[in-house]
Amino acid sequence: MFCTHCGAQIPDSASFCVGCGAKIGAAGAPPAPAPPQGPGSQTGEFRGPSYRTPVPQAPIPQAPPPPPIIVPSSRTMTRCPWCSAQLDGTSTSCPQCGAALEMPVEIIPSGWEQLPGRHDMAKIQFGDSFCQIEGLYVPVADMNLAASDGVYFSHHVLLWKDTAVNITVMPMRGGWKRMFAGLPLVMTEAHGPGHIAFSHDAPGELIALPMRPGESVDVREHLFLTATTNVAYDWFSTHVWFTTQSGNETETHYPLGAFMDRFSAPQSPGLLLLHAAGNVFIRQLGPEQTILVKPTALVFKDPSVRMHLHFERPSGSYSTFNFFGSSWSNRYFWLRLVGPGRVAIQSVFAHIEGEARSMSNCSYASETQW
Repeated sequence: MFCTHCGAQIPDSASFCVGCGAKIGAAGAPPAPAPPQGPGSQTGEFRGPSYRTPVPQAPIPQAPPPPPIIVPSSRTMTRCPWCSAQLDGTSTSCPQCGAALEMPVEIIPSGWEQLPGRHDMAKIQFGDSFCQIEGLYVPVADMNLAASDGVYFSHHVLLWKDTAVNITVMPMRGGWKRMFAGLPLVMTEAHGPGHIAFSHDAPGELIALPMRPGESVDVREHLFLTATTNVAYDWFSTHVWFTTQSGNETETHYPLGAFMDRFSAPQSPGLLLLHAAGNVFIRQLGPEQTILVKPTALVFKDPSVRMHLHFERPSGSYSTFNFFGSSWSNRYFWLRLVGPGRVAIQSVFAHIEGEARSMSNCSYASETQW
């Protein structure tokens, strides 16, 4: 028999429980087993979870997420349409030539590409220094020279400078030839620190040509504005000329000028600035591809581009090389450029001196009859 209060086993004849002392009235059944306490119990049937009042706890502070890592991809990179410098996608203008990157490249159907536009106050970096292009009609090259950088230029293009900028003379070779050709006998050289500005006495466009090591460019005379001191300067004869005769007097004319300037970067990169009248257009010539331009419209060309005179005249007139013919004034002067290489022209060109006079001789020239 079992106690109905504590469940202890007691003899059948007992009147009181030996475990708890409770009075025994009648024999009872053993108490039911305790229900299992949860799903992890090994015995009994699951009767549901036991609910307890949750104890409020302070929130655990969470560390802020790390910033995202931005890895530049090829899609975010862009290339300058003028100097081909590799730039990130956030740039609005090229720091090497100042070209505005958001302006589309304009190539007209004839194949000429217009010089990329530049914002007013466009900034160009070279070495530890900066050049700011100011103005649109007659642009000014305002340079902030560091102590380690310098530029050279012709004296007549100097607009203003800080008193701290030191100016010296850079002599040129071939003084007599340069004097007779109307070229400057000396170049002026300036070193920082300080500001110095250059300008030309005509409206037009300022052309920034970043020079990479090993690159060279041929420039028509009187278009040079300034260059950094690590850009080498030289000059050569154009070998493009013709002579006219009036009575016993013979005169030699040079449609391109007697000499052309050649700039190059032999060891380290540099910057070359040119000024052209009107608007500037660029064209890339393929191997042996030719084009005819007005001689005085040429701005610059690659050294690989060959050049010579070309004449056009109506058919039926005397040959160009018949020096005694009367049709010499009925002709058109051209400069034939032969690729491969890059050429640049300006929209403003000057009259060729002696173009309408009777010609007596000329350098190598080709000819076309209409």
